[in-house]
Parts: sequence; structure tokens; C-alpha cells
Amino acid sequence: MTAAVALAPPPRYAGARRFARQFLRMPTAVAGLAILVLVTVLALTAPLYIHSSDLDQTKATGGQMAPPGHGYPLGTDQPGRSVLKLIIWGSRESLAIGVLATLLAVVVGSAIGLLAGHYQGWTGRVLMAVTDWFIPLPALPLAISLAAVLSRGPTSLTIAIAVTSWTATARLVRAQTLAVEARPFIERARALGAGNVQIMVRHVLPNVAPLILVSSTLTVAGAILSEATLTFLGLGNPTDVSWGTMINQALRASAVTRNAWWYYLPPGIAIVIVVLGFTMTGRAVEHILNPRMATR
Repeated sequence: MTAAVALAPPPRYAGARRFARQFLRMPTAVAGLAILVLVTVLALTAPLYIHSSDLDQTKATGGQMAPPGHGYPLGTDQPGRSVLKLIIWGSRESLAIGVLATLLAVVVGSAIGLLAGHYQGWTGRVLMAVTDWFIPLPALPLAISLAAVLSRGPTSLTIAIAVTSWTATARLVRAQTLAVEARPFIERARALGAGNVQIMVRHVLPNVAPLILVSSTLTVAGAILSEATLTFLGLGNPTDVSWGTMINQALRASAVTRNAWWYYLPPGIAIVIVVLGFTMTGRAVEHILNPRMATR
């Protein structure tokens, strides 16, 4: 009996293994994860096979908007650069801005939701009043306004997207915090002398973390779409390579009227594939971690 207990895995590892087994049984989850892993690997290893000269318009060696051919599987853009290399390099900025904006939005939203759910007096009412004030504001016009006021660049885009993305996480975390703090073990912790910080950090936050994980995965998809929209509208740095900037430059070069589909279509497909990967992965995680969805 003692040997069997010693060999048994800790409960947290058993839960992780159970989550992994359920995740791998879902074809959509595996497909979404495979897309994200492939895109991440390509983005991280891009500096190994894409040099600065490949991105420099003055050093382009291809023809002007040449169709796909030898040496250029997806053709070239207007200056003569490889569209394939631009797409791979553009994934770095699009993913970086999407992930960083999501982290910032989730941290702010989780902190506000946790505090509003724990302190249900005037503190909670003020925090939720601020949240309710942000919710009806149109996200895209607000992000455009912020990106236009701030200096152009990845930092301004990250802040603009985060400011318009934290409210959903705040309300979800607050609702879950209220549900967790109504459980008996919270009352026992208070009876044993646990303070507010200890209750929030050691008891409430671990139970809210799965919801935060699901919200983060789904928020990244929206953040990447917002980044592509803002850069497409010309609110990013025009010298940076991103998917939205590529589509903007393609339309400026009249790629549609010239039937240069290889110039504007691949960046749009890349955006759709990455957003689809995050969405499929997030829905799978939500299906596993949310018991109510698992019973449907």
C-alpha cells in the first residue's frame, strides 16, 4: 500500500495528464495547436534564413509584382521583394503585438475583476462602473483614436488594442470570483485568519486561472485581427513588415486591378489561418475546462 501511494502521481500532475488526454482526443484542438506551433517556429527562426537585405526595398532583386515562379513561390511585391519572406517576417510583429496586447489586457482585466469580486463594497462598485463605462464604447474607433494620438509603432498598437480588450476578462473574472468566494472553503479560510490578499492569491486566483487561460487564448485571435486592421488603415509604422501593412501596400499599388492576387491574398489567408488556430485551440480548452460545455 505504501509503495503504491509513493508511486502515485501528485493530483496536479494527474489533472494535467487528464487535460492532455482530453485535448489530444479532439481533432480541432490538435489542428489548432499544430497551426500555432508551426507559425511560432517560423516566426522565431525567421532571422536565421531571412536577412535584412531581403526586406530592404532598395535591395530587391525580383521583378515588380512578378507572379509566382522560380525563387519566388508566392511572387514579389511592388519593389520586387519575396512575398513569402515578407509573410514569414510579418508574422513576428503580428504575433508579438497580439500576444503582448492580450497579456496586458488579461492582467488588467483579471486584476480589476478579482478586486471587484472580492471587495463588494464601494471599491467593487467603482471598478465595475469603470468597466461598464468602457463596454459600450466601440472598440475599433477607440483603438483607431488611441493609435492615431500615440506615436506610430508597435507600442502604440499594443496599448490601443489592450485598452479595448480588457473589459470582457474583467466581467468574467468577477463573476467567477463571486462564485468561488461563496464556497465553504473560503469561509473556513476566513475563520482561520486568512487576510484579503491571501484569500485572493492562494484560494480564489487558482480557481479562476482556468477561465483566465481560456479568455487569453480567445483574446489573442481578436488582438491579431485588431492589429491587422489598424496597420491596414495605416496607423502602424509603414517601415515595419506586418500582414496588415502588406495588404495596405498591395491596395496602394493597385494589385487588385492588376490581378496580382499573390500580393494581397496570401497575407489575408495568413491572418485567417492564425486566427483560426487560436480560436480552435481556445474553444477546445474552454470545452475541457468548462464542465457545463462538456455535458452538451
